[in-house]
Amino acid sequence: MSTTETIIKKDTPTDHKILDVIKNRWSPRTFSEQPISHEELQILFEAGRWAPSSNNLQPWHIVWGVKGSDTYDRIMECLMEFNQNWAKNAPVLLLGVIHTKTPKGDDNYHAPHDLGQFAANMAIQAQSMGIAMHQMAGINYEEAKKEFEFPEDFHVATAIALGYYGGSLEDVPEDLRDAEEGPRKRKPQEDFVFNGNYRETAELEK
Repeated sequence: MSTTETIIKKDTPTDHKILDVIKNRWSPRTFSEQPISHEELQILFEAGRWAPSSNNLQPWHIVWGVKGSDTYDRIMECLMEFNQNWAKNAPVLLLGVIHTKTPKGDDNYHAPHDLGQFAANMAIQAQSMGIAMHQMAGINYEEAKKEFEFPEDFHVATAIALGYYGGSLEDVPEDLRDAEEGPRKRKPQEDFVFNGNYRETAELEK
């Protein structure tokens, strides 16, 4: 990683006032060389631990590795090449895994939502500490499940790159650098918030 550290602050044009810890959070592809301590990781996992979940089943499981460790390398090998090209900048890599069954053996359709709440809690806590999280779907799920010996009724749902904001754009693949500095975008609320029936696609495009 380059020794030139730059903390990029992204423009977030919100339509309504929200908490700065939410507004200023974004998902970089380069990170500071500052390490994340075991205690800091425990704080982040504790924030996730107190996320709500259906029937309090807490179906989430986290695999983590610090750069330079065997676990980090094993997680990296499970990422798609596109993500490997930049995730190597992160001091910590995580896998988010869900148990897809309830204690009664029924399908737990809410498990992905619950893992999402775990990650959201963790992301807000991380932001308050100056730590960035980049969540990614580009992972070989079956390979990761096999690599870390999860049973059949578990699903590796996501990977997360974790590190302090900073680093250098030189560490990001050239075709992704514009995305690191450009303004953030979101759909307007009227595209997804309905006070009644769902609107037809044609109406959304008007």
